[in-house]
Amino acid sequence: MPSPHIKTWDIFCRVIDNFGDIGVCWRLARQLAEEHQQAVRLWVDDLDSLIRIWPETLQLEQQQVAGIEVCRWNTEFDADVQIADVVIEAFACDIPTLYLDKMAQLKRIGQTPVWINLDYLSAESWVEEFHGMPSAHPTTGLRKTFFFPGFTARTGGLLREGSLISARDSFDAAHWLINMGIEPQPEALLVSLFAYENPAVASLLAAWANSNKPVHCLVPSGKILTSINETIKQELVVDDIYLQGNLRLQVIPFVTQTDYDKLLWACDINFVRGEDSFVRGQWAAKPMLWHIYPQDEEVHITKLNAFLDHYTAHCSRPLANTIRATWLAWNQGENIESYWHQLIPQLIEWRGHSQNWCDSLRNQPDLATQLVTFSTNRQG
Repeated sequence: MPSPHIKTWDIFCRVIDNFGDIGVCWRLARQLAEEHQQAVRLWVDDLDSLIRIWPETLQLEQQQVAGIEVCRWNTEFDADVQIADVVIEAFACDIPTLYLDKMAQLKRIGQTPVWINLDYLSAESWVEEFHGMPSAHPTTGLRKTFFFPGFTARTGGLLREGSLISARDSFDAAHWLINMGIEPQPEALLVSLFAYENPAVASLLAAWANSNKPVHCLVPSGKILTSINETIKQELVVDDIYLQGNLRLQVIPFVTQTDYDKLLWACDINFVRGEDSFVRGQWAAKPMLWHIYPQDEEVHITKLNAFLDHYTAHCSRPLANTIRATWLAWNQGENIESYWHQLIPQLIEWRGHSQNWCDSLRNQPDLATQLVTFSTNRQG
């Protein structure tokens, strides 16, 4: 339902994880504009990444794309820029000093914008404590509120468009696959593989080649293809097909955000990465394996285990143990062949669990709606 309070929004995005940062910001911008009729401007420092997921975007300093004003975030910031009612600093990217100074000027005349630091998604317990916590800027006194996406009622929730689940449930997978030039192999598991470079892919390919059940793997052109090519000693490119034992591996083009959702819906099992595809994998309600963005000192493994504590809390212990072992091996670049062979006999239970997990997440308000409600109720 659209908000009766129309505001202007500025979303600032620096691209670090190629498509995770821009993916989240672009989905949020689109939902704010389409569902809540908010006036949204997206500042992004890497237009190439946006172009990959939304090809209608051009290499322009300023443009309208899908109802969003998209601006290139340059080092030299325009002194004439108008400050928005709501300012989102995505993933602690630090808004420009000139913009901050103009926010402070508005504060002095009683027109303080709402300033939100939209943080990274995490299932760690401390997120509930810090979600919604304000912080005063040391020199301007402007108040910034930390907004944490999450998986519980005491967090900001997840991005979820109002029509997402109904679109998924009415999706014609067979028709879409044909249009994509994909002919699923009879009786084969259809798997999507989207991940960072990973030495564990060698054992994964071996598991699929030696599997009792055929595997048809769809690989969108990207980072994991580098690891695959190193493993098989070939240079696969888009449209190539690689066959080994019971494995049929097909390289497909890097798809748009909209088509990526459909890829997840069409497959039996999805390997996802980062934050954006991770969330979309959960809304697909299909078995998935997450490749979390690697961090120093294995901080990401702590985050991975925190999510697994939530994700596996209500499935059987054998399935929970196998999921955790497989995810950890995948993320630590270890041999996962034996884990894969343990998972597949539990696939029916895993499917049911994936659906139940998705249904449980739908019980909380989505992230965009919570942001609109917060900005409506908060002044500065």
